[in-house]
Amino acid sequence: MTQFDDTFVTTADDLPGYRVLRNLGVVRGVTVRSRSVIGNLGAALQTMVGGNITLYTELCEKVRAEAFDLMIEHAATLGANAIVAMRYDANDVAEGVTEVLAYGTAVEVRALD
Repeated sequence: MTQFDDTFVTTADDLPGYRVLRNLGVVRGVTVRSRSVIGNLGAALQTMVGGNITLYTELCEKVRAEAFDLMIEHAATLGANAIVAMRYDANDVAEGVTEVLAYGTAVEVRALD
């Protein structure tokens, strides 16, 4: 299996300076989270003050990072060393429950000579 370097994840359709040797298909990382009652209470207090609601910002960052890491794990199991056309998506599954999806195309790349 090739070594996966997470610096080779891009939203672009290619990696300048690299040639795609194989397209290994769509990879994804999915995580589903809910907000806790305590977290909601703290966020509600922050909304009264206004500005950045740090409790939700931290939750969003954590969930996106988890989905990203799961996507990379999926790509590595296929033998990929890069992911192109990477995107995030989020959907409400139920009241207060959100799915976060990181997805892209797993590829094997090699530096151009």
